[in-house]
Amino acid sequence: MLDFSFFTGEVFRGYILQGLYFSLALTAVSTLGGTVFGTVLALMRLSGKGFLAWPATVYVNGMRSIPLLMVLLWFFLLVPFIIGRPIGAELTAVITFIAFEAAYFSEIVRAGIQSIARGQIFAGQALGMSYGQNMRLVILPQAFRNMTPVFLTQTIILFQDTSLVYIITAHDLLHGFTVAGNNLSHPRESFILAAVFYFVICFSLSWAVKKLQAKIAIIR
Repeated sequence: MLDFSFFTGEVFRGYILQGLYFSLALTAVSTLGGTVFGTVLALMRLSGKGFLAWPATVYVNGMRSIPLLMVLLWFFLLVPFIIGRPIGAELTAVITFIAFEAAYFSEIVRAGIQSIARGQIFAGQALGMSYGQNMRLVILPQAFRNMTPVFLTQTIILFQDTSLVYIITAHDLLHGFTVAGNNLSHPRESFILAAVFYFVICFSLSWAVKKLQAKIAIIR
């Protein structure tokens, strides 16, 4: 018989809240860092210069070919071995997620830039803009507007993936529920509640993305 009476406000504040903060913070930081790094990779691939495009292509394709869980374990186990000291589960998670998600955000940015009509690039060049000015002032603002729904969808997936940091003992949302379940002798109920939390957060974000998509479609 399932018994959820153990889940009180005190349990939420004592076990869950810190993990929820970390999961949300990891999602936000990884999205921001991944977007910046991914944009750089996308511009390198679109530069038309082999010495820039090749490293970016190898990096993006390499990261997209490896499971996130494996990358997470590599960073957690190998980096301390190489530098000679541990860097902690939370910092490992942040570095890994930014490095990994940048490969996916890079492809989104690249597709967004390529969706802009070539005529706008030529128009910028005709006005005497450099490649950087053209990208910064003309192409990227439009591309990011077009990419926003896809970006947010990838961010929702990223939030779901944050539960993987459980494997390196980082204190995320799932870890909080696991500890609460074990300490209070309600492991089954804790995992059910964790699933409900993830569902509510992800469903709410998906609903917001659909609303945003509808607004962007009207603007177009």
